[in-house]
Amino acid sequence: MKLRTLAAALLPALLLATTACGSSSDEQEKNAQGLDKVTLTLNWYPYGEHAPFYLGKKQGIYAKHGIDLTIQAGQGSQKTVQATAAGQTDFGWADTPALLSAVGQGMDVKSVGVFLQTTPSSVQFFTDKNVASPADLKGKTIASTAGDALSKTFPAFLKTNGLAATDVTLQNTDPAGKMAAVMSGKTDALLGFATDQGPTMQEKAGKQVSYLKFAEHGLNFYSNGLIASSDTIKNKQDLVKRMVAASSEAWTAAEKDAAGAVAAMAGASQQLPSEKVLTDQFNATLQLLHTDATKGQAPGVNDEADWQKTITVFADAGVITKAESPSAYWDASFAPKG
Repeated sequence: MKLRTLAAALLPALLLATTACGSSSDEQEKNAQGLDKVTLTLNWYPYGEHAPFYLGKKQGIYAKHGIDLTIQAGQGSQKTVQATAAGQTDFGWADTPALLSAVGQGMDVKSVGVFLQTTPSSVQFFTDKNVASPADLKGKTIASTAGDALSKTFPAFLKTNGLAATDVTLQNTDPAGKMAAVMSGKTDALLGFATDQGPTMQEKAGKQVSYLKFAEHGLNFYSNGLIASSDTIKNKQDLVKRMVAASSEAWTAAEKDAAGAVAAMAGASQQLPSEKVLTDQFNATLQLLHTDATKGQAPGVNDEADWQKTITVFADAGVITKAESPSAYWDASFAPKG
């Protein structure tokens, strides 16, 4: 009887373990047309930055590479990295700082190509605040989310521009509440992606939004890219190669047809911004695809020295306690061609 009770108690854990093992199988589930069924979890709810994935799906780019792509909303890069490492999604689209932190915590996950190689990190505010330079932030109250990469790198941004962390006041709020804090006047500005909150806030408030972009004021680092678990990279190399190649092709197509890319997002989410906001977000995103080292190369091609700079920034900021070599965070073998 005791054995039976023990077996019953262990059954859920056994089933979970079996499911986890099944997700790491070399076999990829296929649809009726024989395409590999693949899930991509975004860093957040769909917004303009994600247009290339929807265009690639609509134009059959992923299908051409043998992939039946399902795009899922995320709830922040940190959760997307965790889900990818755990095998709950085949691929993730996540911010590099969150990846670095996760690897430092022992998660088996790597980048297979950063696409946004100039950070969209910025301080955002209504233009009537008359903030023209980082020095004008002195005495201001800024909405941020405690513990995220932006709040951890902001002190480095201040230091780079001759300011101390005590020169500004950070007001902690959840990611969704930062825009409300600025629009209600509770804070003077927010920390966020220039490709995300700014265009939305501008439309909702009917007021011009301006930015102090980290990359334009002495602090650049890698941002969003494709990630996969170490298990997927090891056991499904052909799938990873096809996914990276298809994504690079989709981003190239979107660069040439921004309007079509935005249109392809129709119906992607109930929270989807307006077409104008999506267009503004995507056009801003297109400015982030390369560094000087990767200009003229296919989207998703990375440079090892750029990786090293990014790692150094986040080691100095305390996001990672031990700086590893780029290969600890990035598998260069899947770089797209062309």
